[in-house]
Amino acid sequence: PAGHGRFVLGRSFRAGAGGSAAVRGRSGPMDRKRSKKGCETARRRSESTIFVSYMKRIGILSDTHGTFDDVLREFFDDVDEIWHAGDIGTPELADRIAAFKPLRAVHGNSDDGLMHRIYPAFASFRCEGVEVLMTHIGGYPRRYDPRALEKIRAVRPKLFVAGHSHILRVVYDPVYDLLHVNPGAAGCFGIHKLRTAVRFTVDGDAMRDMEVGEWPRR
Repeated sequence: PAGHGRFVLGRSFRAGAGGSAAVRGRSGPMDRKRSKKGCETARRRSESTIFVSYMKRIGILSDTHGTFDDVLREFFDDVDEIWHAGDIGTPELADRIAAFKPLRAVHGNSDDGLMHRIYPAFASFRCEGVEVLMTHIGGYPRRYDPRALEKIRAVRPKLFVAGHSHILRVVYDPVYDLLHVNPGAAGCFGIHKLRTAVRFTVDGDAMRDMEVGEWPRR
């Protein structure tokens, strides 16, 4: 749609070499001396193999500072969940987002004391086959905030989400084998000239089809 910038990762990022995005049922190895009837049964089992795909569409935003308007609703219309990396604004705004889509959130440094009691500083959870760590002030690969680095070492996430900088950035960290996503600022308050947000697909243990929405600040 008009007004949406598109950013696609050059390849999907898979959460570990041993993971799988599908579960396959299969028969055991066939004995060469198996009867014709046995071979026919094995063939039928093979043809009835069932593939189960685990897939979820995710929207990420940060630093809304009280803004959740129609452009964000349109951008996140097809997602299954919204993850907010802090500086939400008010409990009422968080409730509006949660009424629109299921919400996971952390508080930011500009959120008040009530928001700090409602939402944690760090959220660690599993989305399909991907371990996720989210906070507001996280830094960047090789320059992580000390508290974030301690959590990264403890949790070993495959996706690390942070906000605060108001600068969009998506980068792979080879040291900790994770994808770092800072969605920039989706609100209208701060140093940024463009409002940004991110959406992507978690497909089993892979993250793919990442897109960025861009809108001029009012």
